[in-house]
Amino acid sequence: MKPLTIQRWLLTNGLLLALLAVTLAVCACVGVPIDLRDALANWGKPNPSFDILFRTRIPRVLLAAVVGAALAPAGVVFQALLRNPLADPYILGVSAGGSLGAVTAIALGLDMTFLGISPVSLYTFAGALLAIALVYAIARPRGAVGVNTLLLAGIIVSYFLSAITMAITYVSDPYQSQKILRWLMGGLYLVSFQDLARSLPWVVAGFVAMFALARNLNLLTFGEESALQLGVDVERTKKVTFVVASLVTAAAVSVSGPIGFVGLIVPHAMRLIV
Repeated sequence: MKPLTIQRWLLTNGLLLALLAVTLAVCACVGVPIDLRDALANWGKPNPSFDILFRTRIPRVLLAAVVGAALAPAGVVFQALLRNPLADPYILGVSAGGSLGAVTAIALGLDMTFLGISPVSLYTFAGALLAIALVYAIARPRGAVGVNTLLLAGIIVSYFLSAITMAITYVSDPYQSQKILRWLMGGLYLVSFQDLARSLPWVVAGFVAMFALARNLNLLTFGEESALQLGVDVERTKKVTFVVASLVTAAAVSVSGPIGFVGLIVPHAMRLIV
């Protein structure tokens, strides 16, 4: 691992800002054309250009960055925790649980918000928490959390919840089934600054917690016995990282749906830089 210098930190953050700017520029080229000067001149006033830029495109771009910032470190944590380079944030059933919650809300036709949060987001987060609880309960029957047991528990719960999701989708009417399939594809087509404000605290808190556990996770990749000899509380580290990474993933899934590959590919790509 390369040392994190100020130059490297500035480079990565500069690339992020440049990518956000390029994304907005691409939206302007391939999407509905807007008058940027008109949007800025009529700040806060009813105006098509203002609405498209500040209520649609910028929230989507920023939330995409937040979701990526959640799934990427969660993928790193799960790869270290399971000692498997092919692990991703969804491997332990969080996505399956969130999908079941979202599908349930859509199938029931729920539309009443709670504290400004849509029922789909609420049920998604609740379903992800259910999956986390089930996996944790199965993986630690005797107090200890084995890596292989955790992985098998995640696969079992994921398949079980996915089967229920498919059954609900099958018995739903065509209109609901279309909405369900669209949500299961993942996306940021119905997001706002409120979604950004709700998910950002979870992501920031989870990122700080995962960063604080980075040393223990690095040692854990050499094996549990080696980490234990180096003073790592292995069981506590595994439990805390599993819960924290799962909660961060749940927060991301609740606003974007199950967006794949980010949590798997980005950790490997970033290792080439940092």
